[in-house]
Amino acid sequence: MALKGRALYDFRSENKEEISIQQDEDLVIFSETSLDGWLQGQNSRGETGLFPASYVEIIRSGPSSSPAGSPSTQVSLYDRSNVANLSRSAEGSGFFPNQGSFEEDDDDDWDDWDDGCTVVEEPRAGELGTNGHPPLNLSYPGAYPSQHMAFRPKAALERQDSLASAKRGSVVGRNLNRFSCFVRSGVEAFILGDVPMMAKIAETYSIEMGPRGPQWKASPHPFSCSVEDPTKQTKFKGIKSYISYKLTPTHIGSPVYRRYKHFDWLYNRLLHKFTVISVPHLPEKQATGRFEEDFIEKRKRRLILWMDHMTSHPVLSQYEGFQHFLSCLDAKQWKMGKRRAEKDEMVGASFLLTFQIPTEHQDLQDVEDRVDTFKAFSKKMDDSVLQLSTVASELVRKHVGGFRKEFQKLGNAFQAISHAFQMDPPFSSEALNSAISHTGRTYEAVGEMFAEQPKNDLFQMLDMLSLYQGLLSNFPDIIHLQKGAFAKVKESQRMSDEGRMVQDEADGIRRRCRVVGFALQAEMNHFHQRRELDFKHMMQSYLRQQILFYQRVGQQLERALRMYDSL
Repeated sequence: MALKGRALYDFRSENKEEISIQQDEDLVIFSETSLDGWLQGQNSRGETGLFPASYVEIIRSGPSSSPAGSPSTQVSLYDRSNVANLSRSAEGSGFFPNQGSFEEDDDDDWDDWDDGCTVVEEPRAGELGTNGHPPLNLSYPGAYPSQHMAFRPKAALERQDSLASAKRGSVVGRNLNRFSCFVRSGVEAFILGDVPMMAKIAETYSIEMGPRGPQWKASPHPFSCSVEDPTKQTKFKGIKSYISYKLTPTHIGSPVYRRYKHFDWLYNRLLHKFTVISVPHLPEKQATGRFEEDFIEKRKRRLILWMDHMTSHPVLSQYEGFQHFLSCLDAKQWKMGKRRAEKDEMVGASFLLTFQIPTEHQDLQDVEDRVDTFKAFSKKMDDSVLQLSTVASELVRKHVGGFRKEFQKLGNAFQAISHAFQMDPPFSSEALNSAISHTGRTYEAVGEMFAEQPKNDLFQMLDMLSLYQGLLSNFPDIIHLQKGAFAKVKESQRMSDEGRMVQDEADGIRRRCRVVGFALQAEMNHFHQRRELDFKHMMQSYLRQQILFYQRVGQQLERALRMYDSL
């Protein structure tokens, strides 16, 4: 039942899920039950969305009203902020994609490779972070809720900053918008020092200074991996069917066979772990026609591109879960490796602890300017990639439809001329009639050549453009992480200048912002390196195929022309 409410404070929305409210504004509240400190309702302007529960009071018919989602006693503004700052779970917010799939062969409850429960580590009671808040722990597998969860107490961990910071009177505030990727990814918690320092970090990823700035240190053991032989397989005595792909990594040599759902599982682990890296998107799913030849061929081409980007990335290629995906042959070992990846603690915010950054000083304003330049570039590139993709798709449609029909019409018209010339035998020239008829058939063949040509050039171009559309779509959120970090640095420095924060804490926030900044710049650098290689290859391949195509068309026309030479 909808309830009447009144805004206690002003609140300005920061995304499309929220609505702005003003102090003393009358509201309609759809439910008194709050979702992690947020209510859904309607403001006086008819806008519907979310707003902080502690910023409103419910108007009851009784003698008193109380703030929504809280006891009847009034709470302080600081408490209201804390209530509003509670984050959604990762699953509920939709930050991590669903591991499931609407493909028929991907909804079988992982029957052949997952039969255990997920163990989730629970933070110790009373453990506080740098800013006096409970530490945000996005590193445990609870971000993917399971029906069979077991909890175990978490071992004592050293924090990034002293626990004494919890006793300070003034702390850097948390973002009010708990749905932003800066919060959901855990980067805010990392910047504020609320991510536990592990006693031992088994994996490290190095960033070094290159000629164009920070770059990922090259993998010491580079490799590639082929994707071949998509084959239809069955299980449960033919009840279920699926496509199996043969993967052969060059550094291992022996092939493994993987289904699309295995790729999908790996992709979700990559998204969960690598907070500041643009993970290439998998080829799209399809509910029907999954076993049609054209779809299988298209998916194979795009998996090849996906695999090429994975193996060429200095960080993603070293990921233990990826190596397990490429090498494991034994079913029991596969399950163990899968569970190990799902229990990986160095994910999300904790992943940032694995970086080793250069000692060179970088002015944060220079870094912010560099990020702004890349932001403008990526937006322009995204628009141009979309434009080229639209034009190429339209050209494919014309090749398959319009061009083929027009050349067929022209060929039929030539054939009609040839038939007409045969109507008066005494004046009929058999050689001329034959040459014109052959010309008609040639143009019909040219129409078929146009219809088949996109498989040789435009399809490959669209595959590459689709890959880059996915990569570019990742960067707004990644850049938002850096922007959020910059904002925390500026806020902490202002508080330090005003004497409301000790300089050591402000320096810690700046130091952790440098980690995020170096990682983003390294990812930007890698993106540009791959972009130059990929688009060079794409344009060369397209032009070569176009030249070969028109050479074949020219050869057909030259043969038709020679038939007139002997007349």
